[in-house]
Amino acid sequence: MKIATVLKPYFQIEIGKNEKSQGIVYVLGGKSKEKVQTAYKKIVEADALTEQKNLLLKSEKKVQYFQGKTSHIWIVQLPTAEVSASESTYTYVRDQLGSLVSQFKTYQLDSISLILEHVDVQAARAGVIGLELAAYNFLQCYKGTDAKFPRVTLQVAGSADKKINRQFLKDAQDEALAVQWARHLVNLPPNVVNPESVEQFVKSVFGKSAGVKLEVWDHKKLKAEGMGLHLAVGMGSDTPPRMIRICYRPKTKSSKKPIAFVGKGITFDTGGLDIKPSSAMRLMKKDMGGSAAVLGLAYWVINSGYKRACDFYLALAENSVDAKAMRPGDIYKSRAGHLVEIDNTDAEGRLVLADVMDVAATQKGKDAPEFLIDVATLTGAIKVALGTDIAGLFSNDDQLAQELQSAGQAAGDYSWRMPLHQKYFTSLSSSFADFRNSADGFGGAITAALFLEKYSGGVKWAHLDVYSWNDRPNGALTTVGGSGQPVQALIEWLKQKV
Repeated sequence: MKIATVLKPYFQIEIGKNEKSQGIVYVLGGKSKEKVQTAYKKIVEADALTEQKNLLLKSEKKVQYFQGKTSHIWIVQLPTAEVSASESTYTYVRDQLGSLVSQFKTYQLDSISLILEHVDVQAARAGVIGLELAAYNFLQCYKGTDAKFPRVTLQVAGSADKKINRQFLKDAQDEALAVQWARHLVNLPPNVVNPESVEQFVKSVFGKSAGVKLEVWDHKKLKAEGMGLHLAVGMGSDTPPRMIRICYRPKTKSSKKPIAFVGKGITFDTGGLDIKPSSAMRLMKKDMGGSAAVLGLAYWVINSGYKRACDFYLALAENSVDAKAMRPGDIYKSRAGHLVEIDNTDAEGRLVLADVMDVAATQKGKDAPEFLIDVATLTGAIKVALGTDIAGLFSNDDQLAQELQSAGQAAGDYSWRMPLHQKYFTSLSSSFADFRNSADGFGGAITAALFLEKYSGGVKWAHLDVYSWNDRPNGALTTVGGSGQPVQALIEWLKQKV
């Protein structure tokens, strides 16, 4: 089966007024708490039924719903400062407006007025993105059925009104679509997603895009390039491994070097001969979450006309079990020349990443990257440390690490820097090779990152160890499944690097 290539915005959003909207969502902002409360009181006095007013005026809820005289009414009061140390106002607006979408469905509304009073541009953007993210439903996409969502009219009062136009709305929806692509690719079943079908998908989506050149390395090319680690992972599968490079060079010339992104693309992970128990294998279609995120990011970069060169590498393989599968104790040579002993066949993601990172890091001349960022569903150990919402961030550059962590904070797509404690690399020592691919004991996320660091080529490098999955509805992500982590954080970071 082919991967479907059609995803589009769910909401038709127009700028203007609709006096007959079946629902009205007010978002009240401003630096003054008193002004926010005054605006809230004015809406209640005008729209609430008499018997509702006293209760509504006494309520301290920041998000309020009531059935008004002519419409369903929602009021979202923004905090007058950052919500908390761990949540930005952008995140608050995105998740609060996203959480309303299910209510729009419940009340079967055809039209919504979204009225933003004294909010900044970022909060307005967050509202649009929140609506779009919340509308995604995998089964409807997979079956190709059209979901019905209310038409939205957007009204803005305050200093942001001049900056919010059609292009603003398109940009916000494109950003949401980048996340949706990543979510959808992770959600697709493993009998649909494999290295070959991902290649076909990439060609269908990006093959004719302006400024884009595609490069596909099949197993023969991987062998010719000496990518023994990458090849070893895919030996047990009927679908051979691949490396795909999406090379984006915008018309606008820049003196800045390209930015390279590498995504782990294990389209299904059995664990290999060190096979996973069934409970641990159940969600292993998400083991290509890193490459899904990189593809989502590529969508945003290309469609937004980003003004800096970028390269997107997909390290694709399926970690299966058969007589040809790699074994514990096998030794393979990496493209960079290291001999690596296989300690555990379930530590396969770092193997495909290592060879592909070496390709990215060793580009010459105008293609040599300034930054190299890999994204991978790499270790369970990082989830023990940070949970599912926060990516583990490892980097050989302090400034890059700080920028990525700050971008994640602003975008509500969090990461936390972890140490590259060099002493731990000794746990990967081997009597038969340069080092092993894994080690027993504690610090598994750190040793995995130290392994990858060997292939960063001295480039400013960051490694994001992500979960890529929503175990339960969470904010604007109203369904279980792919989360699109860390697309929003990387978009936010890229905006600073033009």
